[in-house]
Amino acid sequence: MGKTKNAKFRRPQFSVAATPVKHVEELEDDEDSPAAQFLDKLQSPSADLREYACANISRVVQQSQTIPGFLQRDAVRKIGPILLDHSLAARETAAGALRNLSACGGHEVCEDMVRQDVLTPLSALLRECCAGFDVNSSPAPMGQRCTVEDVANEAVNLLWNLCESSSTAVSVFNKAGLLDALLCCLERHSQNMELALSAAHCLHTVTEENSDLVHSVNGAVLGVLDNILSSTQTSMEYTLLRTLAAGCLWNVKNSLSSGQQSHMLTVLVATLSHSLSLDAGELIPGLWYAESARLSKGATSATGSNHTSEQPAGQRSEAEEMEEDGRDRKMNGGKPNGRMGTRKHYISDLLPRDRLELREAKALLAAQQTSLEIIVNMCCSDEPSDDEWEEMSSSDESEMCADGMSDTISSLYSPLCLSAELHTILLNHRIPQQVLKKAEFPSPTALDLCNKNPSWKCLLIKMHRVQCRALTSLHNILASMDTESLGGASGLQSVAQHLSSLVFSSEEVLKDEEFLEAVTSALRSLLQIMASKNIPQCMTPHLMMSFSEAATRCELVSVRVNALAILGITGSSLAKEKSTTDTLQLIGNALLNVAMKDSNLVVCGEALDALFDVFADGDEAEKAGKNINLLSSLKVFQPEFRAKLRKEGRGKYSPGQLCFLDNIRINLKRFIGYLENLQRK
Repeated sequence: MGKTKNAKFRRPQFSVAATPVKHVEELEDDEDSPAAQFLDKLQSPSADLREYACANISRVVQQSQTIPGFLQRDAVRKIGPILLDHSLAARETAAGALRNLSACGGHEVCEDMVRQDVLTPLSALLRECCAGFDVNSSPAPMGQRCTVEDVANEAVNLLWNLCESSSTAVSVFNKAGLLDALLCCLERHSQNMELALSAAHCLHTVTEENSDLVHSVNGAVLGVLDNILSSTQTSMEYTLLRTLAAGCLWNVKNSLSSGQQSHMLTVLVATLSHSLSLDAGELIPGLWYAESARLSKGATSATGSNHTSEQPAGQRSEAEEMEEDGRDRKMNGGKPNGRMGTRKHYISDLLPRDRLELREAKALLAAQQTSLEIIVNMCCSDEPSDDEWEEMSSSDESEMCADGMSDTISSLYSPLCLSAELHTILLNHRIPQQVLKKAEFPSPTALDLCNKNPSWKCLLIKMHRVQCRALTSLHNILASMDTESLGGASGLQSVAQHLSSLVFSSEEVLKDEEFLEAVTSALRSLLQIMASKNIPQCMTPHLMMSFSEAATRCELVSVRVNALAILGITGSSLAKEKSTTDTLQLIGNALLNVAMKDSNLVVCGEALDALFDVFADGDEAEKAGKNINLLSSLKVFQPEFRAKLRKEGRGKYSPGQLCFLDNIRINLKRFIGYLENLQRK
């Protein structure tokens, strides 16, 4: 059988659809366009007018089709100087406009912003903000609409966007010494949680796979992180802050001494365990009822008041969150395209500041998702090079590219990739059990409540994402822990039954590629472990065939590959048992059908590989093979497969995939010879 690669989370790059050239030209020629009008107003001597222009740019660029018009008019260079405007409000809205431009414009826009040197005024702004925190710690004077911390929050989020999309921005971050600015913002957590969370997210981004920064980590950095981790505040936002601090600590672990690492692991896993132990199914309904009661009282007491809660012009919009949700779904169970490891789809400042309970609910789910992503990386075997990952991430066949192509890539049968110390700590904090709990569907009560309340509906995708991350975490835990640590044979069978039930829980699930990717990867790993330990499979023939039929219809190649592998694993186990001929015939016909008809050669190769395993040995397999005319079918198919490989291989598949397919070609010839020998007996 092929090998199963441990998944590892990295931050995905993102992009938006390009505006047609004709439309861009129309914008370029139209001097009365919003882009032209607002950019002209940036030169006004009036601070209010400059602020007004930035606020409107911030709003308009949320529609990604307007972005080319702003870029062609040199918007970045024109807005950049206003980051250092004498008006705080103008600074805030300028940072917000650039922030939205970076978020809605995508990877290429972020790279362009860095090339246009936006980080120079941004770095200066952050330093000025940090210097002004204590000076401006008192409440804003009457009539002043924002504080230094509001400006810093916009600036940090802009920095975060740039660093998650641009390796050049990360290099500038290192050289400019902006780590100190983030630490300064983090230290404000007792005064301004919103700013601290933004800084924590940004720090979590820039510390991942950043050896230059890791070498500069010192006692001051560790002291700030330790201070956060040792805080006893019980709010969900503090839980998220501690979780992000734990992620940062994991990212910089190589800068620690062995003694420090031991302490760090204990504190880190305890933090993740606490986050996962919280029951979102109970807490979310409780938070909703608390908000309803509070807002009802507030509405009564505020009768006649003209006060409204407005979102500052520079803050992220609902459009930006949709953009983030869309690019986050590029995650496909393994390493997605991109360079960083945690996603920023949980920005709390999308909400008015009076939505305290909803902010808490979002922070809870963000903390749990981040915890699971950290666990995925903790349980991941040694990483391949960046170039190797780029090749593996370049197509939907990334799972297959890591499957069965090279003995240098770790497998379920390699030595455990966890140190004995980490292994013990994870078990002591019941991490496998907590991950499995999160892999269950969210509470029906919480789902129903969020479905019925528009403002809480944003939590649905976040609950779903927690479940998907839990399944990927489970995949890595299965691959890195011994059988007894996971509850022995009965424990593994119980988990297999649970995962099988998840696949068929609803019709909607079968249409959800992200979920199918996660659950089939986990189930594949589990069944492979059970087969290697001779633990009886628990999937009934009917369930197995229904599962495979549903999964092989999926457009995502990796899901089809997982389904075929599951068929092969299960079939090879059944071939060792008595009275399984009928089931083996069903499996054989299904695999033959895919091998001969699937348009993707990697999928065809996986189907053939599974056939080799199922019919390699045993009286039941020999009987089933004859009944389905396996030998004659493969002899007819062999020249077709060779011809397809010659015609399509070089231009369509990666070197690793071609290596796999060439091995399949050789093994197909050998397997046909083996079947011919059986027939002569």
